[in-house]
Amino acid sequence: MSPAPKDRPDVQVFTEIGIIDQLVTSRVERSLPAGLSYAQFGVLTHFARRGGQESPAQLAKAFQVTKGAMTNTLQRLEAQGYVLVEPDAEDGRKKLVSITASGLAAYDRGLMGMRPMMDALREAFTEAEFLAALPFLTALRKWLDEAR
Repeated sequence: MSPAPKDRPDVQVFTEIGIIDQLVTSRVERSLPAGLSYAQFGVLTHFARRGGQESPAQLAKAFQVTKGAMTNTLQRLEAQGYVLVEPDAEDGRKKLVSITASGLAAYDRGLMGMRPMMDALREAFTEAEFLAALPFLTALRKWLDEAR
C-alpha cells in the first residue's frame, strides 16, 4: 500500500511551498505602496533585476500567466507610469516593455515596505539556515522550469 499523501515527503514539500507562497503573497501585498499589486511588483522586480526590454508574450511566458493577464498587469503599470510600452522598432505589430525611473522608485518603495518582514525573518532564522535551504530549492525550481 502506498503511503498516505501526508506521509510522502514530496507531497509535504509542495504543500509547504504552497502555504509559504500564500503567506508571503499576503504579507508582501500589505507592505506594498498603495495601488501596487503583488503581480505588478513581480513585474517591476523582474525588470529591476534584469533590465532591458521584453515583449508582453515573453513576460507572460516567464510568469506562467496568459497573455491577457500580463497585458492587464502591464496596462495598470503603464497607467501609473511604472513601465513604458512601445512599438518594437523591428516589427511595429509587436510591443516592447521596459521599466521607467518611476517604476524603479516604486520597486524601491516596495522593498522598503518589506524591510520589517525581512528583518523579522533574519531574527528568526540564521543565514546558515537560509543557505542550507537554497541548494534544494534552486534544484527544484530548475527542474520544474525545464519540465514546463
